[in-house]
Amino acid sequence: MIRSMSEFGSPLPPLTELSEAELLFQEAVSDFARSEVRPLAAAMDRDGAFRPELLRQFFQLDLMGIEIPVSLGGAGASFFMSILAVEALSQADASAGVVVDVQNTLVNNALLRWGTRSQKERYLPRMASRWVGAYALSEATSGSDAFTMAARATRQGDRYLLNGQKLWTTNAAEADLFIVFANAAPEKRYKGITAFLVERGFPGFRVGKKEDKLGIRASSTCELILEDCAVPADNVLGEEGIGYKVAIETLNEGRIGIGAQMIGLARGALDHAVAYCREREAFGKAIGQFQGVQFSVAEMETELEAARLLVYNAARLKDAGKAFLKEAAMAKYYSSRVAEKITSRVIEIFGGYGYTRDYPVEKYFRDSKIGSIYEGTTHMQLATIAKQVLNS
Repeated sequence: MIRSMSEFGSPLPPLTELSEAELLFQEAVSDFARSEVRPLAAAMDRDGAFRPELLRQFFQLDLMGIEIPVSLGGAGASFFMSILAVEALSQADASAGVVVDVQNTLVNNALLRWGTRSQKERYLPRMASRWVGAYALSEATSGSDAFTMAARATRQGDRYLLNGQKLWTTNAAEADLFIVFANAAPEKRYKGITAFLVERGFPGFRVGKKEDKLGIRASSTCELILEDCAVPADNVLGEEGIGYKVAIETLNEGRIGIGAQMIGLARGALDHAVAYCREREAFGKAIGQFQGVQFSVAEMETELEAARLLVYNAARLKDAGKAFLKEAAMAKYYSSRVAEKITSRVIEIFGGYGYTRDYPVEKYFRDSKIGSIYEGTTHMQLATIAKQVLNS
């Protein structure tokens, strides 16, 4: 069991260092990813489905409630620990990384930040032990401009009726609890948007089509259909009309998680390339002895380290209670670009073999593309960075 994480409340170590406890945790998750996740990655990618036994192991290892207090059944650790877990899992399979990422950096984080005492006591023990969470913001015509959403919430006594459709909901096929955003006062525009805690079994709620994706195929991405979905008024997360704030602040944290996913999968691809450079021979010697290959590996290693430090820096700032909006945007923007570049160049190092599914590197390439799209596109990150710099 990956337990006893409540001890990680010590002062922040220097950016480039991990504490002994963090190193032990990182090594434990990495060992698990290599032994349990990696052997299943290709089959899950082919089948487009996540293995239930892996989800059970995630819960058994406390990976689904890393920041949830011990008193509520969680590990009582830091946001940074969540980032380390996502990074380590993504080295083996980016789909595994995003399952843990959405659970911790979006759903659990939103509950911890905005939930009432009653909501925390009701849901967080389940999230730590057996329930998967999902985060439903996007719609068919509401992506980067998320606050033009068409989903509506109508108050009727002690409940709301939700109507509309959500798209691109990660973890939807497995989830038991959904954070769903709908507008309860359309005349107020974005100031009417409200966040709701919706259980899978609520009447009028169902999970619809599952998307057939290019990458992270084992991670489920589905539409949600709301037809007079009855949600108790007590399940408003935050309060009516501040859903836009819940969404923005939660996504700022989630973007660091995506950064961790990207540096993890880039690390996994590059490790395969390094091993191949030592084994593959051409013209009588290992290809790693050719200067052109050496320079390529050196550039990838340097760019990956820069991306890793951006991600770690943003996570450290978040845990320290300091402003991290610009740093989170930088981490997500740069790590997604680096992941695309590294996974592409790794395929080139493998040559024709890299283009086939007999070798794992083409999967890393496909998985990397989503990093520049979800939880805020590259252009949205650049706009955020520019605004922070120019208006400071």
